Amino acid sequence: MNRRLFSAISLAIATLVTAPAFAQNKLVMGVSVPAATHGWTGGVVYWANRTKGELEKQYPGASIIVKTASSAAEQANQVQDLQTVNKIDTLVILPFESAPLTKPVAQVKGKGVYVTVVDRGLTDPSAQNAYVAGDNPGFGKVAAEYMAKAMGGKGNVVVLRGIPTVIDNERVDAFNAVMKSHPNIKVLDAKHGNWNRDDAFKVMQDYLTRFKQIDAVWASDDDMAVGVQKAITQAKRSDVKLVLGGAGSKDYIKKVMDGDPVVTADVTYSPSMIADAMKLTAEARITGKAMPATTIIPSVLITKENASKYYVQDSPF
Repeated sequence: MNRRLFSAISLAIATLVTAPAFAQNKLVMGVSVPAATHGWTGGVVYWANRTKGELEKQYPGASIIVKTASSAAEQANQVQDLQTVNKIDTLVILPFESAPLTKPVAQVKGKGVYVTVVDRGLTDPSAQNAYVAGDNPGFGKVAAEYMAKAMGGKGNVVVLRGIPTVIDNERVDAFNAVMKSHPNIKVLDAKHGNWNRDDAFKVMQDYLTRFKQIDAVWASDDDMAVGVQKAITQAKRSDVKLVLGGAGSKDYIKKVMDGDPVVTADVTYSPSMIADAMKLTAEARITGKAMPATTIIPSVLITKENASKYYVQDSPF
């Protein structure tokens, strides 16, 4: 047998051997996210399911399984089931809480599953292959810079913080760092509203009782801004000229678009980051290209001029 014929036969055999293996090596991605317990996570669930359809259409043969959990314990069990029952080779997870999910995710990664963590980091970064999140320091910085300019560099501000977390600390620290360069703006107080409308309503009621002049409120979240505005309306206060939320809910983007005199801007921290994480991970896994260890999605100021770009009518948030 001549060398050329031998090579051709060898190539044909190799193709026959490798083709079935490649065909079986289709993407099986598990996506684990918190249930829609409030506006932002409702948006996460929406974007996860929307992106599932887009990726399965873009990559024929790919399978995307989306699971939602109402607690850290439920999510930990779901992660195990995704690996043992669904036989996933890839996991994209937005942890319900960091600490309780670290060990379950590490165990799955130890079995060969590629892991991308979104937003709420694990306590041990070695349990992940990649991390995708919003820019939390940027979130606070962009908000403070806009407020300082809108207030003309002077006046009284009250702040509503989120749940006590590293994320919240990063946002508030960056906000305060900007405000230090504006000595004529006084931050009267900063209390936790826990990213919750009802809690924010109570905090704002307290502020309105204690402070007779409030020029602006950094609600730091659009859900909390709803509670803030409800308290202001009930108290019939006209001194508050600016309420700045955050995260880019469609209701607050619409207020900006429509020229609301008090809600003149917002700051992005979109739940669509789950979609970004899913797309980046799928592309990396299917093409074999390396995914960056960390991807930070910038926080952008939303004003009347660019609000329509960020408005998504179908999103629940």
